[in-house]
Amino acid sequence: MIRRYNRLLALYFVITDAALSMAAFVLAYVIRFDLLVSIIPVTKGFPQFEHYLKMLPFIQGIVPVAFFVQGLYHLRRGRSRVDDFFAVFVGSILAVVIGIGGTLYFNTYWVPPDLKEKGVFEISQIVWAVYLVLSVVFTYTSREIVREALERRWRAGIGLKRVLIAGAGDLGRMVADKVLEHRELGFKVIGFVDDRDGDHIGYRGLPVLGGVAEADEIIRREKIDHVYVALPLEEHVKMLGIVEATSREGVDVHVVPDLLQFIALRARLENLDGVPIISLNDVPLRGFNSVLKRAIDIAISAAALVVASVPFGIIALLVRYTSTGPVFYRQERMGLDGKAFDVFKFRSMHEGAEDETGPIWARDNDPRCTRVGTWLRRTDLDELPQLWNVLRGDMSIVGPRPERPYFVEQFKHRIPQYMLRHKVKAGITGWAQVNGWRGNTSLEKRIEYDLYYIENWSVALDIKIMWLTILHGLQKHAY
Repeated sequence: MIRRYNRLLALYFVITDAALSMAAFVLAYVIRFDLLVSIIPVTKGFPQFEHYLKMLPFIQGIVPVAFFVQGLYHLRRGRSRVDDFFAVFVGSILAVVIGIGGTLYFNTYWVPPDLKEKGVFEISQIVWAVYLVLSVVFTYTSREIVREALERRWRAGIGLKRVLIAGAGDLGRMVADKVLEHRELGFKVIGFVDDRDGDHIGYRGLPVLGGVAEADEIIRREKIDHVYVALPLEEHVKMLGIVEATSREGVDVHVVPDLLQFIALRARLENLDGVPIISLNDVPLRGFNSVLKRAIDIAISAAALVVASVPFGIIALLVRYTSTGPVFYRQERMGLDGKAFDVFKFRSMHEGAEDETGPIWARDNDPRCTRVGTWLRRTDLDELPQLWNVLRGDMSIVGPRPERPYFVEQFKHRIPQYMLRHKVKAGITGWAQVNGWRGNTSLEKRIEYDLYYIENWSVALDIKIMWLTILHGLQKHAY
């Protein structure tokens, strides 16, 4: 029933996205050729409205296709509004790219010369720009309306998904806490199954309904929709019985990492001549994804270097004439696959600052910093030359911050899974940085956020991080 409901809701989104994309396209024509004429003059003549109407069958399909590629029709509860917005935003950009590419191809190879001269299938670039804005607003608003309606139902106890937790220990209780704290997600914990003595008193009013062996019967009796396996490490062999029970009843099963605590990144199923092999610590940044990310890095870094050329010159003069030493500072850092590279920064400390102390972290009111250098570090402007590292391919715009090999040697023995952050290129900004974990803060939390980024990478997440970097800077703790 739930899967059927999800399919119907996904179908609803497909239909509304198609309809709203057509409405956005028509309104974009009206705005461009009626409202913006006095601001942006029309230089190539006014196309007939009928010509644009002929494009609607094509327009209505590009947003659903782009949104499908972006995973927007794979519905799941717990997705944040920010994630929804950036998924819609990136999907809409992809739709416009498909639209521009499709119309150019059609005009070049399929349109007869007489129609080509009339511009029957040409779309104004300004219309595309207005369409992009309207499409994002329309489709995201429609999702927000549906989200608000669903959350109201869930808060009222209507349409909740019934959850059974296998394991009443610390791990299972943590899952119960999270579900109870977020009732707007539409889940309702029915209780636990657990075999250990002394755990049958339940937790926060949630009963232990029986042992793990009784999960089959409990799932049927309580009409369970989701089972969360939160068993301790030594009891994970019982997970096979639970998986078998859930498969018979068509129930979704989720494993809360305990056995998988040593698997920090996603696992990937491979085939070795018919033998299934699970590859641990796989990352999504492979193949086409890595090419796409590299293309974005080149485009942004090249454009930023051109735009920032004047500030670059001013900062270089300030550094040069306020302290002795070179303008730029090169420092060895560790990047992709643990390979070292030289990172470029504006020099913010006196020359030879670490000759006596050796490698140490910067601190608040660091006496080694010059007056200009203190300001540069506070505003993160000392990091601007790393755009050159991005253009060269040493770094990416977004990724875990690169660390010095001296510190890496210390951290990799002290912090589990520390070296997994080198599965991707280091970045100028990152998920940990925009959440405040940088500088002299918890390394464990920083690694946690870095690994989340690596496992969940997407273009939308990169754009989200760039936007948060611009909006809030790199938070605090920069000395």
